[in-house]
Amino acid sequence: MKNIFFIPVASDFLSKNELEKVIISNSAKLNKLCKKRINAKEILEAEKVFYFIVTGGTEAQVFKLHKIRDKQFKNEEIVLLAYESNNSLAASMELLARFNQIGKKGRIIYLPANETSEIQTANIQKINGKGQLAGSRIGEIGKPSDWLVASSPSARTVKENWGADVIHIKMEELKTLYLEISDEDCMQNFYDLTKNSQEIIEPTNTDILNNIKVYLAMKKLVEKYALDAVTLRCFDLVLDLGTTGCFALSHLNDEGIIAGCEGDMISTIGMLLVYKKTGKIPWMANPSRLNIENNSIIVAHCTVPRTIVKDYTIRSHFESGIGVGIQGTFPKGDVTIFRIGGNNLNKVWLANGKIVQTSKENDLCRTQIEVKLNSEYNIADLLHEPLGNHLIIVPGRFENLPIV
Repeated sequence: MKNIFFIPVASDFLSKNELEKVIISNSAKLNKLCKKRINAKEILEAEKVFYFIVTGGTEAQVFKLHKIRDKQFKNEEIVLLAYESNNSLAASMELLARFNQIGKKGRIIYLPANETSEIQTANIQKINGKGQLAGSRIGEIGKPSDWLVASSPSARTVKENWGADVIHIKMEELKTLYLEISDEDCMQNFYDLTKNSQEIIEPTNTDILNNIKVYLAMKKLVEKYALDAVTLRCFDLVLDLGTTGCFALSHLNDEGIIAGCEGDMISTIGMLLVYKKTGKIPWMANPSRLNIENNSIIVAHCTVPRTIVKDYTIRSHFESGIGVGIQGTFPKGDVTIFRIGGNNLNKVWLANGKIVQTSKENDLCRTQIEVKLNSEYNIADLLHEPLGNHLIIVPGRFENLPIV
């Protein structure tokens, strides 16, 4: 410990005051593991550095820091510190997945859990996707989000390994269509969305109308390019238009047009595959909290399809606090979780479990469910060999999902 330092890494959405609160709340565990905190300028001065992943969206930052350090400390073990909130765990899993892809040795220490030196092998299986999505067209609106360091395969990789064609669409085309849509064009969707919600908390009518405009613009692109699925670099909408794509993605999925967020092509492939094979509408979510002793996981995201929940509330988007996010309540029951990954998209992690509760905490994305895995599966797999930061959630029990 005496020579180990930690460097906190957070997105711009987190204020300095909020950053300090997170560090203080985790100080007991941090102090057991590390001597003290350092900043990015001191990264080459420490003998050993742990990266404390404070929020999601930090993967590219950590990757840049590691590249700087790797010039002087080659082949050192990369240690990522994750905790229970703000998509820290999801970002850590994306990072470790990428480091594994390029042959780097690393691990995740999950702060609420006790660190163990025991070497475990994750239940990762091989998957043969060749031809399974042949003839499918997946639209990629904007480039993948910068933090998706392990989830941005090339169009060639997708074609060679799954048979699907990737159609690149510039974000400017979506923005142009968005600006052409009037409030009047949105009224039927506005009525349907609001009348069936349990409550509207943060969003204004304008926020809701703007989200519907994103949906209508995306629907036009789906029709123009004859798409079976689409993934969206959605945070550009937050920064450039002051709105979000959560309702658009939720509603497209409800209509059977598979839609993934953040430009995550791998998750979109997984969603499209399960929809084609089972007819079930999937949900793409962040792994947010683990309970190793209970063998359970809390997953969360703001884009849940409304047809797979009992009821929903209209909220703001979690990270930005603007626009619209969907907060749904899932029924208890069987659920399947899986993730595709690997350099050639030929690996899969899959587990069955039961939804035991829906929660509504303020430090996670809006829709939150806790899933307890069946005894033959191990949630600790996600710490030892993650395939990326998003998981696909499918209502029902599909032991092999006819894909393995």
